[in-house]
Amino acid sequence: MSDAALRERVHTRIWHESPEPDNDFAAATVLCHGYDVYGDMLGQARWVEMLFLLLRGEAPSARQAALLEALALALANPGPRDAAVHAAMCAGVGGSTAASALIAALSVGAGRSGGARDVWAAMQAFEACGRSPSAWERALAAAPAEPAGIWPAAEHPPGFEAHAARSSGIVRRTLAVLAPLSDGHCLPWLHASREPLEQAARRGLAMTGVAAAALVDLGFSPAQGEMLHLLLRLPGAAAHALEQAAQGHKQFPFFALNLQDDPGVPA
Repeated sequence: MSDAALRERVHTRIWHESPEPDNDFAAATVLCHGYDVYGDMLGQARWVEMLFLLLRGEAPSARQAALLEALALALANPGPRDAAVHAAMCAGVGGSTAASALIAALSVGAGRSGGARDVWAAMQAFEACGRSPSAWERALAAAPAEPAGIWPAAEHPPGFEAHAARSSGIVRRTLAVLAPLSDGHCLPWLHASREPLEQAARRGLAMTGVAAAALVDLGFSPAQGEMLHLLLRLPGAAAHALEQAAQGHKQFPFFALNLQDDPGVPA
């Protein structure tokens, strides 16, 4: 094979396709990290097992699959009060395309306040602090830092609420259900240490903190966890966008603005 042909090939350890005998552009068999997707996995494996295989490069154990599936259910729909879901609703009611609604949800849900970047930072905190109370106290007391880039400075410790001093009931319930499913250390420790951590942070544990602990226990890197958090929250955004598009703008609460310098009001 020539050097030019080699340069034009896609290099991936994830996916291998064997072409049909009479059509090089159609796949006869497809392997994902060595597993035959359409020969062995289709009809046998669950969606979360495919997600795990794609990102981790190996099949999950039964307990890992159960934990990821429970986490996926907990994250599937943050609800219409969530900023990312509300962005998708605005796109839907405004008549935007399906792709626009999902892009709106991804864009708004990517940030530090309850978004995927918060999960990324919380996973880094779990990796750095482990189960050391003193390390967590120092980390929670310090201002979260990140190399200069597109992200603004964090206004609260990663994995904790931006304003609430106490975690919500659904966060505590999710943590209580996920912790026994984990073969790792973060979720059980977080379940046992939640109250002192909240006192040290002066904020309640957020769903992003629970998700970060679960993703670390599942062996994902912070970058993989950030991507998964974005992906797993899309079903609710899609459902709410479709609902609002069908209902129409007359039933949608467009919030009033209080302009301090309204050019339409005479001086």
